[in-house]
Amino acid sequence: MSTSRLVILGRDGTINVFRGDHVKSPDEWTPIDGVLEAIARIHHAGWHVVVASNQSGIGRGMYDMASLNAVHAKMMSMVAAAGGRIDAVFFCPHAPNETCDCRKPLPGLLLEIGERYGAHMKDVIAVGDSLKDLQAAAAAGCEPHLVRTGRAAALGDDELAQWLALVPGTRVHADLAAFAEMLVQRADAIDAWTEPARRA
Repeated sequence: MSTSRLVILGRDGTINVFRGDHVKSPDEWTPIDGVLEAIARIHHAGWHVVVASNQSGIGRGMYDMASLNAVHAKMMSMVAAAGGRIDAVFFCPHAPNETCDCRKPLPGLLLEIGERYGAHMKDVIAVGDSLKDLQAAAAAGCEPHLVRTGRAAALGDDELAQWLALVPGTRVHADLAAFAEMLVQRADAIDAWTEPARRA
């Protein structure tokens, strides 16, 4: 598969309400207001949506693969009911003390997604609510976007400035709905610009 329109979303704090004690079952997974509709807008604008998530609760023994799969089944079902689609979920199951290259802020998970979709990483957009998300995006060569939900919701101006200094070029949005609005407008502008070329 090869695509030029690929958006990689973090999960906790970006799509669903962030829990410091981890989402361990479907009952604990709650979408952030407006997120399901935002993903639907992104999908209908022609973008593939893939989730990349650190899930260290697996490595810590807090929940098992069956529970994680059930959480993702609920997420994808609710997105579909709102008219959207998540193509796939990629996750790192390792605890922080394990050695891997897939736990954000390392770029392995994002690079794997890019390879799977045949995407040029410079054309891939990555969205998250944490500094680790932004650092992983930058390390993978993606375009980094921050949503002020989840862990970023409580950021003060000084701390936000520090994050942006560490990951230059980051664009900031109030939430995923605001990001989707920006992306749809961008897609419309690109389509309007390329349409005359296609007719020529």
